[in-house]
Amino acid sequence: MRPILRKSLIGASVLVLAIAASAGIYGRIRASQGGGQDDDASDGPRPRTSASGSFNTDVAIPVKGVPAIRDALVVSVTAAGQAEGWKKTVVVAQVDGRVAALPLHENEAVGAGQLLAGIDAAEYGLAVEEAQAGLRQAEAAYREATVLDNEIQDPRVRAERAAFARSKTGVDVAEVRLRKAQLDLSRTRISSPFAGRVASLKVVPGQWVRAGDELMTIVALDPIKVEVQVLESEVGFLAPGRRARVSFAAFPAPFLGTVQTINPVVDGGTRTARVTVIVPNPGGRILPGMYARVALEAQRFDNRVLVPRSAILERDRRTMLFVFDGSGRTGLAKWRYVTTGLQNDSLVEIVPNAETDSVKPGEVVLTEGHYTLIHDARIRLVEALADSAGDAPQP
Repeated sequence: MRPILRKSLIGASVLVLAIAASAGIYGRIRASQGGGQDDDASDGPRPRTSASGSFNTDVAIPVKGVPAIRDALVVSVTAAGQAEGWKKTVVVAQVDGRVAALPLHENEAVGAGQLLAGIDAAEYGLAVEEAQAGLRQAEAAYREATVLDNEIQDPRVRAERAAFARSKTGVDVAEVRLRKAQLDLSRTRISSPFAGRVASLKVVPGQWVRAGDELMTIVALDPIKVEVQVLESEVGFLAPGRRARVSFAAFPAPFLGTVQTINPVVDGGTRTARVTVIVPNPGGRILPGMYARVALEAQRFDNRVLVPRSAILERDRRTMLFVFDGSGRTGLAKWRYVTTGLQNDSLVEIVPNAETDSVKPGEVVLTEGHYTLIHDARIRLVEALADSAGDAPQP
């Protein structure tokens, strides 16, 4: 029995120590909270605090906003394409010979009719002189053969004898040979067919070339054209003359162009039609081969109330936005539930609805810094949120 008694005494001691320790911890917690019941009774009830009370609700939150507008909403069709020269031709040698002149380099501007390359013309010049000599010899033989034909009274007979004599003495053949030699001589000077720039130069001075060898490419860069493939379901909304916005990875700002042609044939494999867009390129910044994203003006809806897409929020599964209510640049954020209609990449239409609010043209809608706002929050309009980050709060 003694071992059992000892175990019971030890268990009771542990229980007493645990109760004492718990009482001490509880006392320290109460002390840290401002004392016990006596303190509470003497000082009265302590005020309650909340999360909202920890922040100064009078601080104006910086936001960005823009006025709603009444304008035409343009719905676009987007497609990808590649820039190409408006006019492009591969220049080839038309006669055999050594490249004697090459006055231009790649990317140099060239005018219409300007010399691009010259083939050594010595041999072709001699061929012209030889053809001229052969013609003179044939003409002499012709005159000798027809010296008495002027006495023939019948003009028809006289014409027949002249034609026979020209053929017999070789005048006709000699004239053709001379024209051929002159043509070959002219082909030793290769001129630009139109104004543009030199590209893809293939030869160097002194190089021997044969007729048909590629020498260089001439490309016209202003304007530039972009060909895109548009789905057959969307091509019906397009029309020549409509505007296009063309974006290139090399440039931050898009270029404005015009739809020039729409191919009436739909490709059976891709179910798309080719649309050609012309873009002014006076400085030659856009280069052939650049990848392009094109937004083609497809449909136009006039007289619509429009706001930026960034102004539209969704809360409690309802569409809403915030409107600036104030004077100057400081005021309150008023939320409004709205009904949206058509939209494009940047704008959304606000349509009238008896169950929701509306927005009037000229009212400022918030577009940045408004995601966590509440109704009647104090705000101030800024040009850029990044610039206002270091500003002191303004009451």
